[in-house]
Amino acid sequence: MKPAGSGVVVMERATNLRMCTGMDGKLADVLLAPDSVPAEVKAHVAECEACRAELEELRSTIALLDTWKTPEPSPYFMTRLMARITEERAAPRQSWFARLRARIAYGPAMHVRPLAAMALTVVLLLGGGVYLDLTGWDTHPAVQSEAAVVNDLQTLDNNAQLLDQLESISDNDANAN
Repeated sequence: MKPAGSGVVVMERATNLRMCTGMDGKLADVLLAPDSVPAEVKAHVAECEACRAELEELRSTIALLDTWKTPEPSPYFMTRLMARITEERAAPRQSWFARLRARIAYGPAMHVRPLAAMALTVVLLLGGGVYLDLTGWDTHPAVQSEAAVVNDLQTLDNNAQLLDQLESISDNDANAN
């Protein structure tokens, strides 16, 4: 096997673990509760070199964790904690407004963001509504009460008048030349 610092070992381990898919959780079961593990898993671990090596690494990690000792708390911790609790109970009660102001000033800003987003949304909706009202975009055109035939005849009449005017202009241009 190569030295632990080389990238080849990592590549070999990744290749072997890909061939043994689903064995990560089962190796922990083999380590912690060997009686509850199915026989196929035990047989696989017995045959597969990569899984045996991984199981041995897990065993050495658990053994190392068993030797670890938790640090002892300070002997004066409880004394200081109780003194602080007593001070807080004896302190005068603040008004609800003072507590709210302190929470906004010194508290996390995460609770303000949804309120700010909601306020911005309301402002945009109101501003957009006022804009539409001022421009008249929301008004619908008046429904014509005349029949479609009458409207078509009026359009043709306007076109006829336009053509007459264009003809008179072209006649004036021809006479001027």
